Amino acid sequence: MQLFYNPTISEANSSFVFDKEESKHIIKVLRKKESDILFVTNGLGLVFTTKIALASDSKCTVTILLVDKHEPLPYRLHLAVAPTKMNERYEWFLEKVTEIGIHKITPIICEHSERKVVNIDRFQKIIESAMKQSLHSFLPKLNEPIAFKDFLKLDFNGQRFIAHCEETNKKSLKTVIQPNQDVTLLIGPEGDFSVKEIELALDNKFIPVTLGTTRLRTETAAIVAGHTVVLTNEISS
Repeated sequence: MQLFYNPTISEANSSFVFDKEESKHIIKVLRKKESDILFVTNGLGLVFTTKIALASDSKCTVTILLVDKHEPLPYRLHLAVAPTKMNERYEWFLEKVTEIGIHKITPIICEHSERKVVNIDRFQKIIESAMKQSLHSFLPKLNEPIAFKDFLKLDFNGQRFIAHCEETNKKSLKTVIQPNQDVTLLIGPEGDFSVKEIELALDNKFIPVTLGTTRLRTETAAIVAGHTVVLTNEISS
């Protein structure tokens, strides 16, 4: 199965026309032809089974045959992760957590952040590609970068965690996650959160956690944390 993504397709449609770029990819690159079946998601939990009615490389047109509704998970996972010095490492993280299953991602700019500017458009394309590759029907929401202190002023539902490397009293993430509850989890930059930032997070009711006995890179820590939350919920279901 190959999954396509378009946010404008809806249950109100009986047919749908892909834009020129996607049409060219479908007809010229994938060599699809009339009557071939295509699966399309709107990123909101709907998967459309469609049949090519017009195999045009400028406006590939499909007829919608069936709509499958996928129910959202009983929890939402929000990872707030500082951008890495090397862009490709953050892009790799975005790809993998999308495959694993996540709902929201926010780049947070911290005191020790070596990178404070990111290419949101490129990040968005990576997330969309990973969603299609992994056959997810829900597209994770990617937020604009935000300063750490401003992020803490937002409203949060469910559990709140901060993973850091300071030698303080911390609990293992896997032992404190409560299934079927929303989770917001903070991951710092290569230089870790500052002591001041950790204290500020604790003041805002974030629970300090550890992800294991080894020191992990930012992107690895984020993937481990995301997988721990997803796996804990899968085991409990």
